[in-house]
Amino acid sequence: MTNKIEVQARNMRLTDNTREYVEKRAAKLERYLQEIDEVRVELSHVKTARSASDRQVAQITLRGKGFILRTEERADDVRAAFDTALDKMQRQIERYKGKHYRGRGDGRSAAEVVEEEEWPVDETGELLPLIAKRKKFVLVPMTEEEAVEQMRLLGHDNFFVFFNAEQNSIQVLYKRRNGTYGLIEPVIG
Repeated sequence: MTNKIEVQARNMRLTDNTREYVEKRAAKLERYLQEIDEVRVELSHVKTARSASDRQVAQITLRGKGFILRTEERADDVRAAFDTALDKMQRQIERYKGKHYRGRGDGRSAAEVVEEEEWPVDETGELLPLIAKRKKFVLVPMTEEEAVEQMRLLGHDNFFVFFNAEQNSIQVLYKRRNGTYGLIEPVIG
């Protein structure tokens, strides 16, 4: 059973009707995956989006023992963005269940990595401070293979930070232009 459904709004006012709609629809995710502990939905309005049809953003993050699944969608209406993200999340759950139940090892998961917002631009078109946001997240020890799987499940196309349990160090997995993966292993100099 889903222990917690958290709905947050950014740069917009969240009405009671919208909150109830989101909570009711998000609660149905447990039909697809029983092990969900927490559902986090973030709805936001992005003024700097290039297209008006991309200004409403819905981001859904599921947490459970041994997994974190995340999806984000954009639309011109917040409910439409949420519905599209929910459909995408259902497909991710099915993909996760297929891999998980075929025996994916010890079941350890990735850290929560939340996609950054677009950088704000002032009236002159200049970018505001270079570091616009800082995030902290929990790293769960995993193998390189598990990191690749988590990177795919979370939909991260560029990079994924993880704690390599085999080498006892923080590493960065990234996707190369030719479709293969690279691994950055930091060493203190």
